[in-house]
Amino acid sequence: MPSVTQRIKEIKQPRGGYVNPRKALKETSLGIVPPHDSKDESVSPGLVGIAVDYLTRFMTGTPVREAFDISYLGASIILEDADFYGKQVTGLDDRSIVAAIRLAGFDTVYRAGRMTYRPVELIDPNAATIENVRAMVESGLKFFEEYGPVTHDGLTFEGAYTDTVQTGDGDFMTADTLWDFKCSVNPPTNKHTLQVVMYWLMGLHSVHAEEYRAVKRLGFFNPRLGSVYTFDVADIPAETLHEIEVSVIGYDEGAAIF
Repeated sequence: MPSVTQRIKEIKQPRGGYVNPRKALKETSLGIVPPHDSKDESVSPGLVGIAVDYLTRFMTGTPVREAFDISYLGASIILEDADFYGKQVTGLDDRSIVAAIRLAGFDTVYRAGRMTYRPVELIDPNAATIENVRAMVESGLKFFEEYGPVTHDGLTFEGAYTDTVQTGDGDFMTADTLWDFKCSVNPPTNKHTLQVVMYWLMGLHSVHAEEYRAVKRLGFFNPRLGSVYTFDVADIPAETLHEIEVSVIGYDEGAAIF
């Protein structure tokens, strides 16, 4: 089923993007960055990002089973015991971080299928990986302290999917901002700004529309760079939002909000 990210890959955006990140984004540094270069890590950047995301949620009070929900679902598909690792995640000590990374290794089964699975017991985080994950989670905790609390996470858009975009889920919301978690060595691109705009618009079309009407900003938190990026929805031209609704997401003209 076509997802939000797959749809973005299919289309050609206007020059600079529907929302040009260089012009639109306001950057704020949190002052905490990983001590080692990402190239020194022994685990793939994608898996590190997932582990940091879920471990940060756990450290802010979300139970392990809920914070690593997709990982547990992936493990259940291949009849593996995710709880073996989940019980080892208790904080930011080395053992917890290794267990969190291995637990996150089940994610791929649910998201991309059995053929992508690598036995998680073979995942061997080195010291640089562990120390970087710890620093990025600490950056995440500072982020939530300054921008939280989280009001909703694991965002889905029931009632808003179309034949063009049939799946997609956002990361989390605070009182007036929809956020996406990006653990990348690079700042957000126009693909990323379009992604969060699509999430917001789909939220407005969903059964949860009331919650999305309170959104004033869209933003990114990147613990790899120790930075926060935001832009105001009021600064996006109505005609741009209309084009994204109709041409990108696939709503009928009569159903468009903008």
